[in-house]
Amino acid sequence: MIPEGNLFPKQERLCSQKAIETLFTGGNRAFSAFPLRVVYRKAETAHTQVLFSVSKRHFKHAVDRNRAKRQLREAWRKDRDILPEDPLHLAFMWLSDEPQPTELIERKMKNLLHRIQEDLCSTNSSSSPSASTNDSSAQ
Repeated sequence: MIPEGNLFPKQERLCSQKAIETLFTGGNRAFSAFPLRVVYRKAETAHTQVLFSVSKRHFKHAVDRNRAKRQLREAWRKDRDILPEDPLHLAFMWLSDEPQPTELIERKMKNLLHRIQEDLCSTNSSSSPSASTNDSSAQ
């Protein structure tokens, strides 16, 4: 039996067409760690939501696409705790034309999640001091 914290519930899946369009329009951040690419933005929802995409251009057979998506979901499920509690919308896209070992996918997913965490922390810390200096100078 799978422990409760290791599930991938419906509320974590990015399904809204409007949210997906907003995610892929300009002004959002993206990182690549071959064979993966992630696009993300801060969300107004209560939970972090994730989209996994494997193009038919990369894998002609549905069996191969499904395996790649299964690898992505498993890597996300194991490493999602790396991200801060801020709600995000994320899209993970497969870039390789060949199947990759699960260990590589998990390592690259972890790398991307750490990069997102660092980017969010640097964005938050750079905006916070400037706001506090503006407040202190106004007094």
